[in-house]
Amino acid sequence: MLSDAETRLAARDDLAATVLANNRAAGRKIAVAESCTGGMVSVALTDIAGSSDVFSAGFVTYSGHAKQSQLNVSSEILETFGEVSLATAWAMAAGALANSEADLAVAITGIAGPGGGSEKKPVGQVVFARALRGQDPDDYFTQRVQFESTDRAAIRHAATLFALDLLQPDKDELRPSEDIALPA
Repeated sequence: MLSDAETRLAARDDLAATVLANNRAAGRKIAVAESCTGGMVSVALTDIAGSSDVFSAGFVTYSGHAKQSQLNVSSEILETFGEVSLATAWAMAAGALANSEADLAVAITGIAGPGGGSEKKPVGQVVFARALRGQDPDDYFTQRVQFESTDRAAIRHAATLFALDLLQPDKDELRPSEDIALPA
C-alpha cells in the first residue's frame, strides 16, 4: 500500500506528464510563477524527462521584492492589494509571459501556513492566475481558492495540482472566476 506522500507524488507526476504531452501536442511552451508552492510546480514538470521542449521558465518569487524584480509586479499593486491577491497573481502571470518565451503562464501566490494567516487572508487561501500570450489581459483567468486545511504540505500539494491543471490547453476559455473552497 502506498503512503500519503507516495500517492501525492504519483498524482502529481501523472498530471505533470499529461500537461506536458497536451501542451507538446498543441505546440505550446509554458511558464509558471510561484510563491507559496516554492517551485513545486516547476519541479513536477522538470521531473519528467524531455520537458525542456515545453517548459520555458519557472520563477520562484517568494518575496515581494522578487515579484517586483523578476516579474515586474509593481510596488503599487503589492502595497494596495498585498502579495496574496488577485491583482498580484494577475501581474505575476503577466510577468511570467513577458519574461519568457512561453505561450501560457500560470501564477500561484498564497498562505500555506501553519502561520501567517489573518481573518481576511486565512491559512489555505491561494490565488491563481492564468495568462495566454495574445489574450486580452482583462480576460486572464484569476481565482481565489480557500483550501480547507491548515496542513502546509497538503495546501502546497493541492495548490500544485490546481496549478498544473490550469496549464492544460483545454482551460483556454477560462475567465476571471468567483472564489471557491476545496479540500486540501
